[in-house]
Amino acid sequence: MDAETQKRVDGLPASTGKSLPEWFVILEAAALDKHGQMMALLKSEHGVSHGFANFIALMYRNQGGAEGDDLIDKQYEAKPTLRPIYDAVAAAALGFGTDVEIVPKQASVSLRRSKQFALISPTTKTRVDIGINLKGEPGGERLRATGGMCTHNVGVASTDEVDDELLGWLREAYDRA
Repeated sequence: MDAETQKRVDGLPASTGKSLPEWFVILEAAALDKHGQMMALLKSEHGVSHGFANFIALMYRNQGGAEGDDLIDKQYEAKPTLRPIYDAVAAAALGFGTDVEIVPKQASVSLRRSKQFALISPTTKTRVDIGINLKGEPGGERLRATGGMCTHNVGVASTDEVDDELLGWLREAYDRA
């Protein structure tokens, strides 16, 4: 477990009133299959904030199967040099607020708040594409307008490109979500 995740786990009792194993017992008893259902239960019946509900549900689902981090690991298995780019973008997004959801899928990772504000995809062996929802913003050389759910795209080939400009666009998309 990385240091940031461990810090969040250690802070659960003070923030939510229960430790991670105690939340796991509650989720196990509820026998829910879907992430959203788990979050709804934690929020409505236990008063857990959106961000902590997402975190607890992700940790619970990551206990087995190709969920969460396993899906991310599979995405970067053949592209290990790109994983630090994902890690840098995801860490920055988590710093925007406790309501950030990281939702791994088969080929990408969605960054959500009340709605998706970005999508991280290891598109080629040399590039990670960061889709950003900035509806109404003009595109440019680096921030390419694409249309669709993520209205813009930025190709990132190294962690050096996870810079203030990119993080500014992500923060703006987060603020709009």
